[in-house]
Amino acid sequence: MTERVDIAIVGAGHSGAQAAIMLRQQKFEGSIALIGEERELPYERPPLSKEYLAGEKPFERIMLRPEAFWAERAITMRLGTRVVSVDAQAHRLGFEDGASLAYGKLVWATGGRPRGLACDGHDLDGVHFVRTRADVDAMAAQLEATRQVVIVGGGYIGLEAAAVLTKLGKKVVVLEALERVMARVAGEALSRFYEAEHRAHGVDLRTGIAIDRLEGRGGRVTGVRTAGGETIAADMVIVGIGVVPAVEPLLAAGAEGGNGVEVDAHCRTSLPDIYAIGDCAAHVSRFAQGARIRLESVQNANDMAATAARHISGLDAPYGAVPWFWSNQYDLRLQTVGLSLGHDEAVLRGRPEARSFSIVYLRQKRIIALDCVNRVKDYVQGRKLVEAGAAADSGRLADASIPLNALG
Repeated sequence: MTERVDIAIVGAGHSGAQAAIMLRQQKFEGSIALIGEERELPYERPPLSKEYLAGEKPFERIMLRPEAFWAERAITMRLGTRVVSVDAQAHRLGFEDGASLAYGKLVWATGGRPRGLACDGHDLDGVHFVRTRADVDAMAAQLEATRQVVIVGGGYIGLEAAAVLTKLGKKVVVLEALERVMARVAGEALSRFYEAEHRAHGVDLRTGIAIDRLEGRGGRVTGVRTAGGETIAADMVIVGIGVVPAVEPLLAAGAEGGNGVEVDAHCRTSLPDIYAIGDCAAHVSRFAQGARIRLESVQNANDMAATAARHISGLDAPYGAVPWFWSNQYDLRLQTVGLSLGHDEAVLRGRPEARSFSIVYLRQKRIIALDCVNRVKDYVQGRKLVEAGAAADSGRLADASIPLNALG
């Protein structure tokens, strides 16, 4: 007889864990199983490329909840378990070991896998990702024997790792394929500011660089060969070029999607009684001019989890949270609210040379996003303006002596 659970949550990261927590907060009394591929209890992911890599936070301090929490709330943990199939009509999950689990409702919260390099040498020892605790533990175990690190990818993950490794005394080279770092998430002015900061800290940062192959000796990486013919020595290579949403079983079951699984305003997929949340869920966002997008952020993971849990509990509360992100690099705290893609004007507040400034992005004179560097008040006050789609005068926005809450 197949085991059955009222709610199966596949994925024990931020979104999956939060969905289980929220269901209990909504007084859901049925059985809940939280299923994860890793053997670890749910933990925070952002510190992996920051405090955890730097050795400043032990694993116990990045766990989302202590072990007893889950048992006290009758949330069954099935860790080290991989789901390989979904039978949407029979409401049944198939596991890698051949076992199965019937469910009443399914919440898919698997996030994604790191996107790997497709070139020769991608599987050499010494090539790492920053996605799981095991990834970072493996990296940390090799750091003592590492002198030079090449980081492929100039997004948040790559730059955060570069900052930490530079602080640890490593020689760091960052190779970004696009013409500027953080190009997918930030405007050009912010990209140039961070490029200058990393170079000032000794990072050899290069943009517009394509990779030909990774070179090795005895099965271990020794260098990165660029498309231009240069070989850059490397004792370690870190790849940070995005993630691939882990949704194959749902797509195979007939769910609509491609780059993630498509969901409606309540995080429901096109399959009966199946929700998708977090990094793997593609939703329509008013902050992206009505486009369907995936957001890889803790905010999105938590807010989608709350939306799905409330809907399962009988509440009609559609997802509409404003996107926000953050990144810590050196002594710089970047806080972003909204989505700047599609802006037609960018207004600078404050002085980059003072390492405290904001960039306000507008589209048709309305505020759509802010990037705030060491400027918490702008972030807090600007968030309300982004949520409201407030109109603003560029001249007044540029006057840093005027609080943003006086402009809405």
